[in-house]
Amino acid sequence: MHLTHDPKSGPVDTISFDDFLKVDMRLGTIVEAEVFPEARNPAYKLRIDFGEGVGIKRSAAQITTHYTPQSLIGTRVMAVVNFPPRQIGPVRSEVLVLGFPDESGEIVLARPDQDAPNGARLA
Repeated sequence: MHLTHDPKSGPVDTISFDDFLKVDMRLGTIVEAEVFPEARNPAYKLRIDFGEGVGIKRSAAQITTHYTPQSLIGTRVMAVVNFPPRQIGPVRSEVLVLGFPDESGEIVLARPDQDAPNGARLA
């Protein structure tokens, strides 16, 4: 899943703090990454360990410009874990990995700059 928003247009609609709390964003570690050849746009199939409670989840991510499958193994990432799963070709994507578009629109992963446990919820 790839969401876009023009950064020059300002914030999107205002939501309540209670609405924000409904979005479950967690920290995980990528344990598997491979090319997703069936995807319409270049993408990787990922398996991400979110620790006890959430477990290992699958995702499809369009992050092929800045990352290789090998470089992603062991990478800490943030993801939304409570969206309904989406079927993307033969892959059932269970979480949305978070990132930001660079100047060319290619995704750069959102990652913590310090260590925290798998499954930690964004606070």
